[in-house]
Amino acid sequence: MNEAPFAVVGGGLAGCECALRLADAGLSVVLFEQKPDHRSPAHVSDKLAELVCSNSLRSDDIASGIGLLKAELRALGSAFMACADATRVPAGKALAVDREAFAEAMTRRILEHPRITLRYRRIDSLDDPELASMETVVIAAGPVASDGLSASLADVVGERHCYFYDAIAPIVWTHSLNQDIVFRASRYGQEKGEKGGDYLNCPMNRDEYMAFYEALLGAEKVAAHDFEKEKHFEGCMPIEALAERGPKTLTFGPLKPVGFEDPRTGRRPWAVLQLRAENANADACNLVGCQTKLTYAEQARIFRMVPGLEQAEFARFGSMHRNTYVNAPQALTEDLRLVARPRFLLAGQITGVEGYVESAACGLWAALLLVAQAQGRNLPAPPPTTALGALLQHLRTPVKRFQPSNAHFGLMPELAERAKKQDRKALYSARAQADFAQWKAAHFPGGID
Repeated sequence: MNEAPFAVVGGGLAGCECALRLADAGLSVVLFEQKPDHRSPAHVSDKLAELVCSNSLRSDDIASGIGLLKAELRALGSAFMACADATRVPAGKALAVDREAFAEAMTRRILEHPRITLRYRRIDSLDDPELASMETVVIAAGPVASDGLSASLADVVGERHCYFYDAIAPIVWTHSLNQDIVFRASRYGQEKGEKGGDYLNCPMNRDEYMAFYEALLGAEKVAAHDFEKEKHFEGCMPIEALAERGPKTLTFGPLKPVGFEDPRTGRRPWAVLQLRAENANADACNLVGCQTKLTYAEQARIFRMVPGLEQAEFARFGSMHRNTYVNAPQALTEDLRLVARPRFLLAGQITGVEGYVESAACGLWAALLLVAQAQGRNLPAPPPTTALGALLQHLRTPVKRFQPSNAHFGLMPELAERAKKQDRKALYSARAQADFAQWKAAHFPGGID
C-alpha cells in the first residue's frame, strides 16, 4: 500500500469515523480540524464529533430505516456507534446520548490512535499547499463548512452549490422546571405497563396552546443574510415555521398529545411539549421538536409561556445555521469522488445525506472504499434494499432538484410481494437484513477488524 498519508478535512462525525477506519486498516491519516481557533455559529465545544443539534440519534427499532442503518453500522464495526452505545441516555425507543461524554469518547479515540495526526488548522481551499502531498483528501467539513472552503468547493463543482437552513432546539436546566406541572411519561407508557418514562412532559390546555401558538406567529426571528434564500429541510423545520402552516400542525406534529394523560386532570392534554435528557445525570433537557430561529429574547419569553417552563433557565438557546451540500448525482462519482477533482472525496452531510447517523455512515463508507482500493480489491456498494445501500443510491440518482435525505424505507425498491400496510416495515427490514448479511459475507469473509 502507498505510504503517502491520507488527509481528512473536518473532525465531525463523518471525519472522525473515516479517519479511525483508515487508521485501523494501517493507513496514515492527517485529520484537519478548525477548532478551537475557528468555530462555526453552530459549535460551542472544542471537542471533536460535536453534536450540534439534538442529542438523539433517533429510533433504534430495527423496523425503521434509521434503526436498520444503525444495525448495519454496528455490523461494520463503526466507532461512532460504539461510542454512542457506550454513552446512551434514556430516550424510550430512541438512541440518545450524553453529548459531552460522546464527544469526549470520540476525541479520545482520535488522540490515542498512533496512525492519526490531528492538526488544529482550518482548510480554506481545495488548493491548500498542505493537501498537495496527500495521497487522497476526504472533505468531511460537515454542513457548516467554512466560507472559504465552501466557495472553493463551489468553484470546482462548476455551479453554485445548494444549501438549506437547519435549526437547533433550546436546552433548559432540569432544576428550573415546575415539578408541580411537568410529569414523567413515555407516549402510551401507561398502556404498556411502564413505570415513569424517559421523557418529561409539559401539558397545555386549549387556551394555553393557542396563546403559545399566537406568540410564535408574531415573534421576532433572526433574519437570513441578504444573499441567502432560506430553504429548510423538512425533517428539521423551525417550530415557528411549522406554526405558520396552521394551528393544528404542531398538535399533529412535535406537540401532539396522543398517548398522554395529564396527572392533574386525568384527561389527555390539548398539546404536550416533551423534554429529553441531555446527559447521563439528566441535569439538562432538550425541548423536543422545538428547533427555532427566534431571537434569544423571544425564545425566553415564548417558551416560558408553556406550563412547567415559567421559570425555565436556558443552558443553550436555539439557533439557525446554514447547511452546505453539493448536487451529489452531478458533482460526485459513484465512489464519492469529485468529478472535477478525483483526488478529493466528499463524506458526510456535505454529500447530501441528512442526520447524525447518516453522516457517520457516509464517512465510514468513504473509508471502506479507500481501504479496499489501497488493498487492490473492488468493493461494490451494499444493495439498495439495505439501509446503507439505499442511502448511497440516493446520492447517485439524478433528479430535477436534488435534496438531502435521511435513511428511510422510501429510498428502497418496492417489495416484490403485496403486503398489508402494517406488515410492510417488517418485510422491508427482514429483506434488508438478509441482503446485508449476504453482501457482508461476500466482501468481508474474514469479518470486520
